[in-house]
Amino acid sequence: MKLSSKAEHILDRINSETKLGDLRKIAKDIKKDHKLALELWSTGKFLPRQLAILIMDNKVLSQELIDKLDKEMHAHPFNERNQLMDWLMSNQLVKDKKTTALIESWGNSFSSLQRRVFWYYQARLRWVGQAPPENTGDLLDAIEASIMNEEPEVQWAMNFTAGWIGIYDQKYRKRCVSLGKKTGLYKDEMVSKGCTPSYLPEFIEMEANKRNL
Repeated sequence: MKLSSKAEHILDRINSETKLGDLRKIAKDIKKDHKLALELWSTGKFLPRQLAILIMDNKVLSQELIDKLDKEMHAHPFNERNQLMDWLMSNQLVKDKKTTALIESWGNSFSSLQRRVFWYYQARLRWVGQAPPENTGDLLDAIEASIMNEEPEVQWAMNFTAGWIGIYDQKYRKRCVSLGKKTGLYKDEMVSKGCTPSYLPEFIEMEANKRNL
């Protein structure tokens, strides 16, 4: 895609020292500009794509376009593509009823990134303080049945969802802790000082204690 002078000017402001806060400032100045977003996305570069996500118009984010973005995210290394999809979810997809409905349909998507978003969204419904939906038992059934066979990016999100269920819903806490012990996922993961481990028994205990739950 041939870039406009506006896109070129913005790209000149982005370099390896650019932080997410800097991208947010640029996006605040631009506001919403879907055409410009697609130009920045077409560069294939990580930081311009993060900025592109911030200025997209979620009203035109169809399943077809999301599938295209999803496919192109796979050109990035593992952590970058997960960050791009999570960034798309938090900054665009959850802010419109139409795209939220799409998220809720992705539990069995062909795309591992879309399945990741489905599970990450289920966790989000719990940690933002909303009353959790009445699908908790079904979610845990699905997690127990398939988490060990899932792709790593989906596995993490399923584990994360089980963690927040265990934190906020005492009825299911023992079941979530037992799930963590059974799978052993992230048990030996090194965790930086001040960070919460992903191993469910530790994650649930620490986060529940923080909230006096």
